[in-house]
Amino acid sequence: MTKDAGHGGPIRELDTWPVDRLEAFTAARNGEELEQVRVIAQNRAYWSDASRLARLRWAKLSLHANERLHGDDPWEQVRMANQAFMLRAWVIQHLGPDEDPDWNPEILATDTLAALTVDPERARTMSANWRDLPIEQIGELRRQKILTAHLDRLVDLLRPGATKDRLVVWAQVRELLP
Repeated sequence: MTKDAGHGGPIRELDTWPVDRLEAFTAARNGEELEQVRVIAQNRAYWSDASRLARLRWAKLSLHANERLHGDDPWEQVRMANQAFMLRAWVIQHLGPDEDPDWNPEILATDTLAALTVDPERARTMSANWRDLPIEQIGELRRQKILTAHLDRLVDLLRPGATKDRLVVWAQVRELLP
């Protein structure tokens, strides 16, 4: 059971805490407790009865908790990036782009491309016979697929150009990945 912030007792009804209390809690913590905060904040960002600004604040808290939650393992880093990419794409799609870099589709596209570690043509070639690949390469292809899960939401929000073209190629290659 998790401990209450500063009191040593279990955390109860974390989902009833106001955003400012959860923000302070998140800033002072690391580890598993932040998964609760991430999920609660993400769910609040989805609430349609809240104002746009309140929803953006909840989404930002979810991103912050997500960043502090994960370790350096490649799979943890991919999970962190995927959760952030999916939430950012959702916010941009449903609440609209914003001056904040997290809510800018072009910056999300650039961040996505930076996270991908395999060239799309190489990924396409590797995928043709993926069952014959060493487990490490299959894992690498899986990570590329996870990192591109939000492209269906993102591509249509981008201006025409090289970045959009590269992500369209990735969206096509994604269908071939294991």
